[in-house]
Formats: sequence, C-alpha cells, structure tokens
Amino acid sequence: RLKVLTMQAATDFLALGIDPKHSTFWVQSDVKEVLELYWALSAFTPMGLLERGHSYKDKTARGIASNHNLFSYPVLMAADILLFHSELVPVGKDQIQHVEMARDIAIRFNNAYGDIFTIPEYRVDAQVQTVPGTDGAKMSKSYGNTINIFGEKQQQEKVIKKIVTEAVAMEAPKEYAHCNVYNIAKLYLSDDECRALQERYQSGGEGHGHFKRYLAEILWDYYAPYRERREYYLSHRDEVRDILHYGARKAGAIAAETMERVRDVTGVKY
Repeated sequence: RLKVLTMQAATDFLALGIDPKHSTFWVQSDVKEVLELYWALSAFTPMGLLERGHSYKDKTARGIASNHNLFSYPVLMAADILLFHSELVPVGKDQIQHVEMARDIAIRFNNAYGDIFTIPEYRVDAQVQTVPGTDGAKMSKSYGNTINIFGEKQQQEKVIKKIVTEAVAMEAPKEYAHCNVYNIAKLYLSDDECRALQERYQSGGEGHGHFKRYLAEILWDYYAPYRERREYYLSHRDEVRDILHYGARKAGAIAAETMERVRDVTGVKY
C-alpha cells in the first residue's frame, strides 16, 4: 500500500505543477541520510519538547494510535530541514511549532559541536495558513475531512454536500465568515468574486445547498487542467520514477556532505 500511495502522491504533486527542473523532488526514503540524522538529532531532543507537541496531542485525542513514529515525527521533520541547511521553511499554521522544535534541536546540537546547522525560520502564507476541512477542522486525511480534487465528479459533489453548515431558513441572511463552504471557496476566488459571494450570503433567498453546488462547480473547473496533466503522468509511471530518482541523487549529494560533517564532529567517523 505504501508504494501505491507514494506514486500517487508524486503523480499528484507533478500534476499540480511541481517542476523538477526548478525543484528538487524526491522520496524521503531514497535519501538514507535523513534517517541517520534523525537518529543523531534524537540525542538532542528532550522528551518534554516532544510531549508538548500540539500535533501529537491532537492526533492521539482524536483516537489515532500513539506510537514512536507519531511521537518523534518532529525530529524526523527537523532532519528534513536541517540536512539541507534550509533558511526559510514555508508551512501551514499548524506546523509552526515543528519548525520551532527544529530550531531548538539545531541550537542544542550547535552548542555542543559548533555551527554545523543553519537555524531555520518559518514562513506562513496568511491566505492559506489553515485550509478548512468539510467539518471545519484543519483539512487532513488523518481526520477524514478532505475533498479529493482528483476524484470523480459525482463523488466530489457527494462529499461537498456533506460539508457541515448551520441550519438557517432559506429566506434568512446567512453568516459567511465562519461557514465551511465559504472558507473553502474563498481560496479559489478573486476579491471581487469573494465580495459577490458574501452578498449572496447576506441577501437571503438561497440555502447552503446552493453554495455547496457553487463550490462544486468552482473546484471542478479549477482543477480541470490539472486532471489532464495527471492523466499524462498516470500513463507515464516510469517518467515519474525517473524524476524521483533524479531528485534523490541531487538531494543525496547535499545530504552526504552534511552527514560527513555530523559524523566527524560527533565521533561516529573514526
């Protein structure tokens, strides 16, 4: 199942516009140095730091099984960041703490061995800092509240119809600021289109079902060219694999240099 999901994710990213000529696009498990650095950084990661992780506490509270992979995920993310001397890390609002953890771990390591790692900063795009799911919580496959942008049209519409909304009479004005349908739709609309949709909410005479149908149209039309591109990659799987292997070689060259320094200062290299 993992290899199917890996290829699916790679195909989706390429369909959505990742250009391997300008981006280093690779699969984490193809660069073994990530796991080695994860191991080395674990020695500089206090248990208390991980126990304060918002994401870990949120997932376990939702019933997701607690295990070492989930608990230590921030260390793996730190390895991803620090291995390549990242200066600026674009993240969603919920991932800010993980970048802060990476900073803490890097500082602890540097205090012990010198300036080995670049101390990263995070950047959050205010427009998409948190993408809402169909239930209003953060959109996440773990929470089962996503809309499959590459799914069949009928299935997509079925999911959108289930978006949680208020029970308000058809003729009454509707509140849009906290409406899950509006907050997903606005990600795809211009300022003028957002204002027009807000007026529809405030005018009354339309129910949330109307706005859900509008959202379904927006998503289907917006992703039309990406669906076409995805079909290309689905029928050219070897090309996808070549792109991933090429990216892994590029990433691996940088990772190898970093790990050589880490092995040297820690004494692993003898």
